[in-house]
Amino acid sequence: MTDAVQSWDHWRSFLAVVAEGSLSGAARALMLTQPTVGRHIDALEAGLGAALFTRSRGGLNPTELALSLVPEAQAMAMAADNLLRTASGERNAPRGTVRLTANDVVGTFILPPMLAAFRESHPAITIELSLSTRNENLLRREADIAVRMVRPAQEAIVARHLGAVRIGLFAHRRYAAIHGLPQSVEELFSHPIVGIDQEEALIAGLSFGGHALSRDNFAFRCDSAVAQLMAVKAGFGIGACHLGLAAGEPELVRVLPGTVEFGYEMWLAMHEDLRDTRRVRLLFDHLAEGLRAYAGRR
Repeated sequence: MTDAVQSWDHWRSFLAVVAEGSLSGAARALMLTQPTVGRHIDALEAGLGAALFTRSRGGLNPTELALSLVPEAQAMAMAADNLLRTASGERNAPRGTVRLTANDVVGTFILPPMLAAFRESHPAITIELSLSTRNENLLRREADIAVRMVRPAQEAIVARHLGAVRIGLFAHRRYAAIHGLPQSVEELFSHPIVGIDQEEALIAGLSFGGHALSRDNFAFRCDSAVAQLMAVKAGFGIGACHLGLAAGEPELVRVLPGTVEFGYEMWLAMHEDLRDTRRVRLLFDHLAEGLRAYAGRR
């Protein structure tokens, strides 16, 4: 079987000539030149070793062989149309997988209710969540959407500012009942403080009431903010927590509320090539709304 017989372009011209009755009509329908359509028909006839059309004053009439081939060629056309619809529609179909990345506190405590609500409206979309303090490279598609606490600096990234997440110091009520709470920053350093271990970049520039912090200030060190929070809730000592998150934890007591408070700007980011991919854009917009409301909680 020759390449001409296997070419869909040639069979598309064949069907157009059958439908239009002439090379010129088929060329107009396909937006091709008449010589191109003529070459397609000549190539098919050469490959099959038989004539597909007879010529008359009225145009081109299909032979019996041509008529017998029409149903199969139409099935080929339908399959080609389905293939093109699937290929072009995949970017806009509300189905498929979206990979999301966030730090462990946001991914553990804040995102799940939002993702559950999203799932109710879009059950055909699968969500992958990567918990990491590392900024995944959206340009290399390590993630589709990223929740970040710093403004994305990469080019070709669409970023939406969601607001500032305020953070304060907290202790468990049980700890406060046994050890009391500090009334000044100086007293704070006499209490066990829960903080960062190896992530020195997160410590740099951090201070409590004008007192610069170092790793040595922490009695409990861990780079997982979730583990830090759980240590505070267990009564280990005093540690940081989002104000919005602490609002839902009645057992947590604010420490030095008028003195120690800091925060991070929250951003939602994705690669610009994904903004028209419907499943990604749906989740992006949903999270932007939910996280903006969360960032506004005090």
